Amino acid sequence: MHKTDLIEKIAESTESSKASVGKVVNALFETVSQSLQKGESVTILGFGVFNVTKLKARKGRDLQTGKEIKIPARKAPKFKASANLKELVRGKKK
Repeated sequence: MHKTDLIEKIAESTESSKASVGKVVNALFETVSQSLQKGESVTILGFGVFNVTKLKARKGRDLQTGKEIKIPARKAPKFKASANLKELVRGKKK
């Protein structure tokens, strides 16, 4: 599902305009992104937790040349699904 599909589904189920739902969806994504940028986690009960994880520097290999390269430490976004969401996906809960 793409962002536009998500907006359409929400607009249908809430009987709202796509424009207003689009603004809400964009605001949600912007807020989550800004919080992660600050290093804060975002918890949505019954859905999951978005947070930032620190990845250590490591060695890798350039696939074209075969030479060893250094991959620098970095931060990456991470999502952990809630138990409720996991059960829904597994088909154990409706």
